[in-house]
Amino acid sequence: MKSKRLLTLVIMMALIVFLSSYQLDSYITRPGGAYELSPLVQVAGGDEDDAGSLSLMTVSMLTATPALYVWSQFQDGYKILPPEQVRSPHESDEEYNVRQLKLMSDSQVNALQIAFEQAELPYEISNNGVFVLNVLTGGAADGVLAPGDRVLNVDGNSFAEMQELIDYLSEKEDGQVVEVLYEREDREISTDIELAPLPTDPDRVGLGISFVEDKSIETTPEVEIDSDAIGGPSAGLMFTLEILNQLVDEDITKGYNIAGTGTMESDGSIGRIGGIDQKIMAADSAEIDIFFAPNEAVEGGGDSNYAIAVETAENIGTAMEIVPVDTIEDALAFLDELQPR
Repeated sequence: MKSKRLLTLVIMMALIVFLSSYQLDSYITRPGGAYELSPLVQVAGGDEDDAGSLSLMTVSMLTATPALYVWSQFQDGYKILPPEQVRSPHESDEEYNVRQLKLMSDSQVNALQIAFEQAELPYEISNNGVFVLNVLTGGAADGVLAPGDRVLNVDGNSFAEMQELIDYLSEKEDGQVVEVLYEREDREISTDIELAPLPTDPDRVGLGISFVEDKSIETTPEVEIDSDAIGGPSAGLMFTLEILNQLVDEDITKGYNIAGTGTMESDGSIGRIGGIDQKIMAADSAEIDIFFAPNEAVEGGGDSNYAIAVETAENIGTAMEIVPVDTIEDALAFLDELQPR
């Protein structure tokens, strides 16, 4: 009898472990939190005497387990996503994380550029080669290059734009060898790579990598941004506002707790993001007063971030004010007309 009870207990424990730890090929997202930006952004000699706050919003993402999958079916704000809605084709979890951190880094360059332009202060943007996002299995660079590497030059040629590298490689033939100088963990490495057909497009030859331009920015005064644990470009707008708020003497928050979301492009436009409904729910829980939402139209139809944000705000009964923005000027114009609290 005791042995049967023990066996039953063992089976139940094994089942619990399986349901709570076995990773399914899908993801669960849920409302994250509001993170005040003033502790993350430090402008040398900048203004810090502000009554209000500027916060970025996050969405939490977890790898689904059987238990979490079932639990999420009954929870408000939880979403189940197939992998193709999260990762790009041929992209591993590691490469996804590298891409998200790179997107955050690029968004900060744009945020600094736009903030310094608005404050009419000097900055200089430099090109550091191209940044490797992922390496295709079976491609020419498979086992040589890795996500996070920076390709500094090929055959001694530097490339200011991605298209320049693409055009250079397009003139090569299968089996040709190129000398690649790349940087990994602050160490420069030179190696020969034999070009081969791309696994995704056998009619073309190349390195078999996906990459983006790698740029940096120097500003006066200097700005330090601590966001190592935050990925993605969706905080670009709020980083821009926080940097600008520290650059100028006045408090652009006017004493309000302000949050928002949206990418910041190099021309000052604000791009749409995912999970806007979950961010509205998180902002309401954090007692945010004002929320900036991208108003960019959706190609092929569909609701804008702003429209979804307004609908979500109505559904949860929040008193938070939702403000549509297409450009940084829209956000600043609203703040300029805002009456102090």
